[in-house]
Amino acid sequence: MIIRDANEEDMPAIQRIYACHVRHGLATFEEVPPDVPEMAARRKQVLGLGLPFLVAEIDGRIVGYSYASSFRTRSAFRFTVENSVYVEDGWGGRGIGSELLRHLIERCEAGPWRQMIAVIGDSANEASIALHKKLGFRTIGTLTNVGFKFGRWVDTVMMQRELGEGGGTLPHAPAPDPGRV
Repeated sequence: MIIRDANEEDMPAIQRIYACHVRHGLATFEEVPPDVPEMAARRKQVLGLGLPFLVAEIDGRIVGYSYASSFRTRSAFRFTVENSVYVEDGWGGRGIGSELLRHLIERCEAGPWRQMIAVIGDSANEASIALHKKLGFRTIGTLTNVGFKFGRWVDTVMMQRELGEGGGTLPHAPAPDPGRV
């Protein structure tokens, strides 16, 4: 497995993976799959903030992706990021998500960011909760019945992990202001 930066040529595979999660899963509360140009625009926005957008490749096939994005757009949140990790249907349980998230954490720790938030759709998503816990996240709360998808109410589990020095010291370098990108 190779974990690398995503490029424009990867966007159709990324869109295909995400569309499956939109149509059949609760990892995202999006209900209509975005098209390839929209996914490319989202990648461009992530990169514009200096944040990583990664893919997992096995034998030339993109089997998952991850990225960090702004947790909130207000400037005081500029040192906090939110992570997203998606693995292609049928490829779970092979360590792809773990490797994607591990690399994402490492890349964010190399920058000025100090906290990473996981917003996990569906409190029954045991695999995602276990993945985040394995990589140092702790549960900070559950928002009950905040989403409505597939004809039922869905919870969101919030998890958090410090990056690098966390909140123990002041930031060394400015982070891009997500409200100004």
